[in-house]
Amino acid sequence: MLFSPRAADLDPVDLESALLRAAVGDYTSEAAVLLLANAGHWLTQLAAADLITIETDDDDTAPPTGQVPGIAWAAITWTDLEPALAAGRIEGSSGQLRILRAAASIADGRPVDLGDTASGLDRRHLQLLLAAVSHAGGSHEHRDIDADGFPSGSLPPLVAWPARD
Repeated sequence: MLFSPRAADLDPVDLESALLRAAVGDYTSEAAVLLLANAGHWLTQLAAADLITIETDDDDTAPPTGQVPGIAWAAITWTDLEPALAAGRIEGSSGQLRILRAAASIADGRPVDLGDTASGLDRRHLQLLLAAVSHAGGSHEHRDIDADGFPSGSLPPLVAWPARD
C-alpha cells in the first residue's frame, strides 16, 4: 500500500468496528470506545483531527471506495486529546467534552472530577457514563454464585448500554 489509511476515510460503522476490534478483551478500552460511539459525536471528529490511528493487515487488492484494504484495527491517541482541544482541532458542548474526558479517563487513566462530570450530564449521557463504568468493571461478565459457592449462571450488567436509535 502506498499510503497509510486515514480514519477519516472510513465509513463511521467501519471506524467503530475497527476501534472495537482493537479494544476487544480490554474492558476499559472497550468501555471508552463504546461510550464515545454511543454518545454519537466524537468518533468522526477524532478521525477528522487525525486522533485515531489505523493499522491494516496487508492486502494488495484494491478495496471498495470508503474502505481500507485488509482488516482495519484502530486506536484513539488519547495523549493527543488535550492539545487538540486547546488548538481548536476538536470541539464539543460542555456535556460532550465531559463524555470525551470520561472516556479518556476510563481508557488511559486521565484524571477527571467524577462529581463535576456526572453533574454536568443530561440523563442520556449520564446513563452512557454509568454503562461505561459498569463495562470497564467487567459487570457484563460477572457470574451468579450458588449456595455452595460455585458459579451458576451469568448476571446482567449492572448498567446496560442503552439501545441506539
